Amino acid sequence: MTTIENATLPVDGAELYYEIRGTGPMLLLSQSGEGDAGRSEALVRNLEHEFTVVTYDRRGLSRSVIHDTNRRPSIADHADDVHRLLAAVTDEPVLMVGCSMGASIGLHLATTHPEQVHTLIAHEPVSPWLLAATDRAHHMRELEHCQQVCRAEGWQAALAPMARTLGINPADQETEPGVQLPPLTPERARNFTYFIEQDFTAVREDWVDVARLTRTTTRILPGVGRRTPTQVFDRHCAIELSELLGVELTEFPGGHNGNLTHPAAYAETIRRVAHPRGDLSETAARMRQSAVS
Repeated sequence: MTTIENATLPVDGAELYYEIRGTGPMLLLSQSGEGDAGRSEALVRNLEHEFTVVTYDRRGLSRSVIHDTNRRPSIADHADDVHRLLAAVTDEPVLMVGCSMGASIGLHLATTHPEQVHTLIAHEPVSPWLLAATDRAHHMRELEHCQQVCRAEGWQAALAPMARTLGINPADQETEPGVQLPPLTPERARNFTYFIEQDFTAVREDWVDVARLTRTTTRILPGVGRRTPTQVFDRHCAIELSELLGVELTEFPGGHNGNLTHPAAYAETIRRVAHPRGDLSETAARMRQSAVS
């Protein structure tokens, strides 16, 4: 069994919990939703034999603590947390896999600290600023409606409009054989509430300097889920990011939560796009084969 190192890190106005496991070049996984360090456990297990994988609880979730509860964190605050986390664990640039809000966090980091991230896989960023004004206003209203329902009726009632907004149908999620999606524990419920009530506002208010983004030295790879519905805004954001940067859109298995529903295939797609010339080392390939056998 792989050893998991865990620690906490003081950041600006908060304390961040994180975990490190595996061997090889460093990969930071930044997630969305109630995404704490353990959310994509199956995906991490598929990566840890060739990457040193770092996961963490975003401030406000699970074991990460916010000292000033009156201060609502912005996407820029979350990106600064990642900057400080990376500075604490390595002095080399890393591969960053950002899912949904994690991708939006990565786009900030690519403009403020590109020296820390050599490649950002940005899977369906929830970044309305990428959209044209009319579409942006429409999707902003969708996000605000989700918040209103959550505050009035609770997080469970908000799941339906949130699923429509992001293209997630809990009753119809195709999965790989043997995959069981994690149950909604009380901790996950608390995290979901925080995510909708607080982080949705951060998403709505977010903005990135587009000129700096297009000049970044970070290699940005926009990604989209194969089963993500064509009308939802996270898919639109990925397409707009692809066109903005002039970079081909990478298709991932599953939908918006493909990192949960298709962990093995999702990991294989990460390997493929992170090593476009097939230059994954023979050593890493052997390690993966020995882990399977």
